[in-house]
Amino acid sequence: MTDIKDLEKTLWTAADKLRSNMDAAEYKHIVLGLIFLKYISDAFNDLHQKLEQGEREFEGADPEDPDEYLAYNVFYVPEKARWTFLRDNAKQPEIGVLIDQAMDNIEKINDNLKGVLPKTMLIPI
Repeated sequence: MTDIKDLEKTLWTAADKLRSNMDAAEYKHIVLGLIFLKYISDAFNDLHQKLEQGEREFEGADPEDPDEYLAYNVFYVPEKARWTFLRDNAKQPEIGVLIDQAMDNIEKINDNLKGVLPKTMLIPI
């Protein structure tokens, strides 16, 4: 039980450091945006792997065709918007710009997300 409380305390401390002088109400939108990005990226990756393997109903499928994802109610995530790309560039000083661009790219290819995703990641980390 102590381990969980220690972890929770560490996570909150880290979040406060990242938040810096930003208001908590504003910060929650950034965090929720990142959680959404991670969620759709994970769902995309799961289907992307199946499409790449091309077995059974996925035979002949193109893993880079956005229409393949519509059939399974999965958002298509462009390459530079994928979690792995962002994770690999997380220590770059322009990570906020990369995340904003990722959100823009996701909106451009997924009509039902246009104007919905947060693009305020230009925070110093």
